[in-house]
Amino acid sequence: MSRAAQAMVFRGAGTPFEAAEIPLPSRLAPGEVLARIRLATLCGSDLHTLDGRRHGPVPCVLGHEAVGVVEASARPGVEVGARVTWTLADSCGCCSACAEWDLPQKCEKLFKYGHAGLGDGSGLNGCYASHIVLRPGTAVLAVPESLPDSWVAPANCALATIACALETVPKPCRTALVQGGGLLGIYAVAWLRSLGVERVFCADLSAERLASVEAFGGIPLPADPGSWAASKARLMAATGGKGADLAIEVAGVSAVVPEGVACLRPGATYVWAGMVHPETRLDLTGEAVIRRCLTIRGFHNYAPRHLAASLGFLAKAGKALPFDRLVSPALPLGSLEEAFALTRTRRWQRVAVAP
Repeated sequence: MSRAAQAMVFRGAGTPFEAAEIPLPSRLAPGEVLARIRLATLCGSDLHTLDGRRHGPVPCVLGHEAVGVVEASARPGVEVGARVTWTLADSCGCCSACAEWDLPQKCEKLFKYGHAGLGDGSGLNGCYASHIVLRPGTAVLAVPESLPDSWVAPANCALATIACALETVPKPCRTALVQGGGLLGIYAVAWLRSLGVERVFCADLSAERLASVEAFGGIPLPADPGSWAASKARLMAATGGKGADLAIEVAGVSAVVPEGVACLRPGATYVWAGMVHPETRLDLTGEAVIRRCLTIRGFHNYAPRHLAASLGFLAKAGKALPFDRLVSPALPLGSLEEAFALTRTRRWQRVAVAP
């Protein structure tokens, strides 16, 4: 393996990406897999890193949503030539989080793709590159032939996170509220409808984002500009004042939480999955939660089974849902700056790049 990978290196907020060559490993360690990236998509967390809202070691190769082809494998069962995707994190399998708590995403030795410096291992740790080296504790899953790359790439972050957050729902669950109409929100609407939830409302401040909700089985719930209060009033009217059985926060802003609590029936469940940055201080009383007997739980990332469930969901949904609308046509990897500029326009739920 004397060739070099092509990569777009990130050196810090406010600096342009730098095209670079990174040597491919001369040999793989036991359990490692070398994959050639076919398609990668830009996650919102990478935008946060680019803007300096999220910090990590630099220089590095960002990107964790991708699909690829195995070029070399030192892991039994992972065959050269297979089209694959993989978990966004590598876990040890032995610590308390992995072995006792069923939270491998909180492993004591956790490694996350797209968030490690060039000096860590091979340096091929992110997906904005032609190749990536997958570590021994990373689940590598074969991709069904029926699934396009553009459906699969976001699955190993956004869709798998929804699979984790909605692995269990309250009973009964006839009405749900999804707060946020981004990709997580669209996936949540589709997932809840697949579980048989009769009415899934989706609230967002952006009418443009809500335009996709009905196509995935949801009911758009417009909020007034700058305020989520109108969405509460409309949901309560639609439920005869009873409220929803479940709410899931995927808006990424704590301003939605008081309205979310107020939209829930007594004994309901409130799932938080979007507020994954420090700017999420809550304005909420304990009384509001206690008097409604609410269950509140946070979810961050996912376990390997949730990625497998995501691929199964996509295969089952097939052409019944317009997943093709969610991801842009692929830009060249060298146009990564342009891809991030397109992401900021919110024209697409995900923007894609291909080496």
